[in-house]
Amino acid sequence: MLDKTRNKETGNLGEDAAVRFLQSRGYRILGRNLNFSCGEIDVLAEDHRVIVIVEVKTVRGAAFGPAQELVRRRKQEKLRQLASLIGQQHPNSSLRIDVVAVDYSTSPPAIELIQNAVN
Repeated sequence: MLDKTRNKETGNLGEDAAVRFLQSRGYRILGRNLNFSCGEIDVLAEDHRVIVIVEVKTVRGAAFGPAQELVRRRKQEKLRQLASLIGQQHPNSSLRIDVVAVDYSTSPPAIELIQNAVN
């Protein structure tokens, strides 16, 4: 139970940091933790009229590899499904899937944005 709680806390910290990071780069946040039948969108944003689904991956060290490498094939498939649903809600908008990797093994945390991470 403790590991689950810590993982959730780490994830929440990472999402908060990612949102601040995206906002500092001009993204407009449209929603967070949006649940759909096929999965959850961590952050839904807009970047220069492009609707962006943002997957946030947060780590506290390199034990499992870099955060961005944790978006494996199954998660990529879910993100594509979510993009299809968002595309139906925003039929006249361009869509993109970005990944924000947050690494808390350094202070301040290292944050990396990978645009068009999933095609």
